[in-house]
Amino acid sequence: MIISQATFICSSTKLSQCPKPDKPEYAFIGRSNVGKSSLINALTNDKSLAKTSSTPGKTKLINHFLINNQWFLVDLPGLGYAKISKTLRAEWEKMIYDYFLKRSNLFCTFLLIDSRIEPQKIDLNLIDWFGANHIPFALVFTKIDKISRVQVDKNVELFKQALHENWEELPDIFITSAEKKTGLEDILSFIQKTNSTYFFNKTP
Repeated sequence: MIISQATFICSSTKLSQCPKPDKPEYAFIGRSNVGKSSLINALTNDKSLAKTSSTPGKTKLINHFLINNQWFLVDLPGLGYAKISKTLRAEWEKMIYDYFLKRSNLFCTFLLIDSRIEPQKIDLNLIDWFGANHIPFALVFTKIDKISRVQVDKNVELFKQALHENWEELPDIFITSAEKKTGLEDILSFIQKTNSTYFFNKTP
């Protein structure tokens, strides 16, 4: 897939403010500072589309981008950032979980995992929650250019082992680097393939 157009549509604080759910939608979420905005910018080949920052917790809203006038890319707030109030964190969590549970056109959520670290409880808990609530998702390991491939493979394998404790079948897994553009075409091909089913069924 080639992304020829990526347009910011809106930022929302609640589900009712999101665009009409009339196109396939793909959400991106991950722990703060996992490289989410950088990955989105690399996927769309637009360095300024999603705001990047060295300060965790930059994304605070549900941000919708229209891609090729055909599908929505959604940038969700980061998980687990500690330097916010409990009240604000609760508001973010309600906004995110409402989105996951009620957004009817959500085709897949890409959960970003930092390839440099071992499995984290916050990620594993969210994965189990996705499973319990039948939320389609895939895993995207980021920043593989920051460590050796041997270490990447080791951490990915540790993550798979942790998942196998509760999961018989693993989700799709992508190994990526926004800086080197590694694995980006795999994600775009996955989206294109998933979209093809939607558009085929929409054909009169």
